[in-house]
Amino acid sequence: MTRWRPLTLAALVLFAIGGAGCSDKNEHDPFALMEGEAIYKAECASCHGAKLEGQPDWRTRRADGKMPAPPHDASGHTWHHPREQLAAIVKHGLVPPNAPAGYVSDMPAYAGKLSDKQIDNVLAWIESQWPAEIRQQRAEMLQQRQ
Repeated sequence: MTRWRPLTLAALVLFAIGGAGCSDKNEHDPFALMEGEAIYKAECASCHGAKLEGQPDWRTRRADGKMPAPPHDASGHTWHHPREQLAAIVKHGLVPPNAPAGYVSDMPAYAGKLSDKQIDNVLAWIESQWPAEIRQQRAEMLQQRQ
């Protein structure tokens, strides 16, 4: 029985790191988080940054009229949006109703490339990177909207 204790402890640590204060069961699944991280690194990090930091001056329209990629860390506004809206942005791109009219960026639509579960895993991984106080603020903010 003692040989299972290290595995149990490892599972509890992964649960605590990845899932505290999160809103979906995928945050508690270390394999879902690993897949989300891998997809993020392959598909998202080139624009949104390896550390979720986004592109410089992300609030200022570029000369080509497009908005830079925003950060997904605590300094950005990603955490202000419900998971469903974020999933729609990833799936369909930044088009109304998921973005204001006239908002143009290089954000591609991932429908047909990523499954809904893969998109959810990416979002779960991003959320797992936020500090506990941001996850708590987000939960409270989204609860007030209901």
